[in-house]
Amino acid sequence: MLNFRQQLAIDLGTTNIRMSIPKKGVMINEPAVVAINKSTNKIMAIGEEARDMLGKTPIDVEAAQPLKNGVIANYHITEAIIKYYLNKTLNNIRIFGPEIMSSVPAGITSTERRAVIDAIKASGTNNVYIIKAPLAAALGAGIAIAEPHGNMILDIGGGTSEIAVISLGNIVSQHSIRVAGESMDNAIIDYIRKKYGLAIGQKTAERIKIEIGSIVPSVDNQYLEISGSNTITELPEIITVSNQDTVEALKNPIKEIINAVKLVLQHTPPELSADVIDRGIILTGKGSMLRGLDELLSKVTGVPVHVAEEPEFCVIRGCNIALENLESYKRSAIRA
Repeated sequence: MLNFRQQLAIDLGTTNIRMSIPKKGVMINEPAVVAINKSTNKIMAIGEEARDMLGKTPIDVEAAQPLKNGVIANYHITEAIIKYYLNKTLNNIRIFGPEIMSSVPAGITSTERRAVIDAIKASGTNNVYIIKAPLAAALGAGIAIAEPHGNMILDIGGGTSEIAVISLGNIVSQHSIRVAGESMDNAIIDYIRKKYGLAIGQKTAERIKIEIGSIVPSVDNQYLEISGSNTITELPEIITVSNQDTVEALKNPIKEIINAVKLVLQHTPPELSADVIDRGIILTGKGSMLRGLDELLSKVTGVPVHVAEEPEFCVIRGCNIALENLESYKRSAIRA
């Protein structure tokens, strides 16, 4: 019997939404940002176009992220953004509702999980599966999660950092903290304001993090020219910041992530701890690309640390793999 049902994997992140079709790969990789006319409540722009409006909109227009810390903050806007990209990705003419696999944070509550499921179902399907982000990240990093070996994943996304030890297809020990890429951006904003008296926006902070961001001191300084508003005169100003500024700015969020990793290691059974020491910690998520993170993490834990290939796409790749092999991963994926 022919199966006419289409399949779609979704990584519904705080900063980015990614959609992938089995055997075709990633079709959508857009900022999870929506611009809304506040007086009419009408959506004006979605994705990259809306992101370009952040910090630049007139009074009656708001550019905002419908997800916060990995969970839905505005249900109706999240529903709209899923439907918009789903229709853009799949054929509008569908005989059956598509099978959809979506990742969710490991530390999500049942209410938050239900909100994700309902938002996806509103796009016109009842065939929804969800998988915890660390499991998806491990699959996407090429780890054979079903084997009786301990594998440790640290996935640093936009809103959450997920740490988990996985064995026999499921999570044995895990911790999820709402400290990740956006927390780092906010830490940079606060530091630049305090040190230089300059107010900058989220996009500028992210640019600093990506272009010169580091968490370990370096003998080779890197510099970046940025602009913002002087906090005293409120006039535009241009300054130059260095990678040493990011080392100072990012101390607190990195400390929280490291403490979370230590907590998971402490709660890991001894036999699996031995596996982790042998196999190392695998870093996934865009935040794992921060310079010096693998080096520092290895130093403080005594465990080898490896950054996965294309770490920002590990979760969506894992969702794709779980969807293509649904029967094999039904112990890890949950039918909604």
